[in-house]
Amino acid sequence: MAMEMEVMPDPVHFLVDVGAQYGVHRLDKAIKGRSSGVLREEFPHLMSPPPPLWTKSFFVATVGGAPLAIVKRHVERKGR
Repeated sequence: MAMEMEVMPDPVHFLVDVGAQYGVHRLDKAIKGRSSGVLREEFPHLMSPPPPLWTKSFFVATVGGAPLAIVKRHVERKGR
């Protein structure tokens, strides 16, 4: 699996190559679950009361035949 990531004040953009057998919904759930645990461990005040850190929604778009280097550059530039 290949991944590129840029974090901005609100949205988080990932460029991920995920096999069809794994499923994007599983990747989304894994990323949100793990990052929520890490954030709550580092910032204990997020534990009480424990509101969800992430929404259940996510957006997925395919890049079709676009070269990976071009898409990666686009994701990197989104953070500027």
